[in-house]
Amino acid sequence: MRPLPEPPRESLTLAPVLHALSDPVRLELVRRAWASPESTCSALADGLGVPLSTLSNHFRIMREAGLISMTVDGRNRRVRPRARDLSERFPGLLDPIFRLAAAENA
Repeated sequence: MRPLPEPPRESLTLAPVLHALSDPVRLELVRRAWASPESTCSALADGLGVPLSTLSNHFRIMREAGLISMTVDGRNRRVRPRARDLSERFPGLLDPIFRLAAAENA
């Protein structure tokens, strides 16, 4: 498996992370990735009804912000949340965001 480029933990900043989470589709993709680590892009996007080209852009934004890591596994791309890196860099940031997002979707 070949990893795709991502920012190192020490260079993660708050603005790109919040920008990545500001889009409802990306927020849902990140929430799904946290719930199901090592999923493929297609599994995470299942049922969202978003075009593939748009999904590719969403995954790129999330990866470049440092929310997820991606590896190429044959024809699939596996998504792994960068939970440890984000919790060390921004303690307590994501839990309330995910909790509020789940409450809005309930």
